[in-house]
Parts: sequence; structure tokens; C-alpha cells
Amino acid sequence: MSRLWYLIPAGLAAVGLLLFGVAACSGGGLSPRSYVAGHYQRAPGRDIAGAAQAYTSGRPPTAVALELTRAWAPAGRYADGSGVYLRYAADAVVLRPDGGGTLILVEPVGSAYRRYAGTLGDSGWSNRNGG
Repeated sequence: MSRLWYLIPAGLAAVGLLLFGVAACSGGGLSPRSYVAGHYQRAPGRDIAGAAQAYTSGRPPTAVALELTRAWAPAGRYADGSGVYLRYAADAVVLRPDGGGTLILVEPVGSAYRRYAGTLGDSGWSNRNGG
């Protein structure tokens, strides 16, 4: 019986590691932030005041938004001529036209809402997570 007490936790740990490995290798990443980091080109020279990390894509904002929302469904979404704004639990992803491609900005949802409140207005994209 005492041997069973060692096998059960070891088995549970192995299952946990297997699930973590599948999630990490599935391409989705563990968050929208990690998905963006794994799928788009980092552009640190275009970061905004240390709050927003910048990435780029050669595809238009609507195509990038479709890719990202297929991998991670946003809690809120707003789009207009200035870009596509995606709100997640902890982060916001802002997709802005950049020539023929997209500038992708990832930052905490609170600072993104403060930064883009003039654009978002009363869009329903509001920051409901504090911040």
C-alpha cells in the first residue's frame, strides 16, 4: 500500500507534464502575449514607453486579427480605420496599419485602455479588469 502513495503523485505529475508539453507545442502558446511573440517579428525599436511591446507582420490588420482570434478568443473587440483593438483578461493587442502590413502592440489592458480611450470611447471594449 505504501508504494501506491508514491505512484499516484508520480502519475499525476507525468500527466501534468504531458498536458503542459502538448499546450506549449500546439502553437497557441500559453497566452495571447506568448502567441504573438511566437508568431510575429519582434520590433523592440517600436515599443511604446516600456509598456507596449511591438511586433510586425507583413499581413494587413484584419488578417492578423483573424489569426489571433482563432487562436485566442478576445473578451472584447473594437475596430475602426485606425486599427483593431483586442482585449484579453490581462493584455490588450492593438493591430495598427503599417504600410502594407501591421504593427502589433501588446500591453497590459489597463494601460492600453488609458492610451486608446479617445479612440475606443464607449465601445464596450472597456477595461473591466481594473487598471
